[in-house]
Amino acid sequence: MAKVTMYSTTVCPFCTRAEMLLKQRGVTEIEKIYIDRDPEQRDIMMERTQRRTVPQIYIDDKHIGGYDDLAALDQAGGLVPLLSA
Repeated sequence: MAKVTMYSTTVCPFCTRAEMLLKQRGVTEIEKIYIDRDPEQRDIMMERTQRRTVPQIYIDDKHIGGYDDLAALDQAGGLVPLLSA
């Protein structure tokens, strides 16, 4: 199973939805980086992704994007193979 990392905040409905979708696809572990608890991590996220919003999701080293990007990847049939790689 691929490693999943998600930049998040403690109160984020799209982060919750992303986590639910990933769990439905068999992910048992998600490394969560809370940018509201650690402002330095917010800077790292913005530099790494060029985005300001959460969630920002990585599968292994591949940047997937936010919840909408994750859902679109799943609908296109690309999420499960990526997680299985």
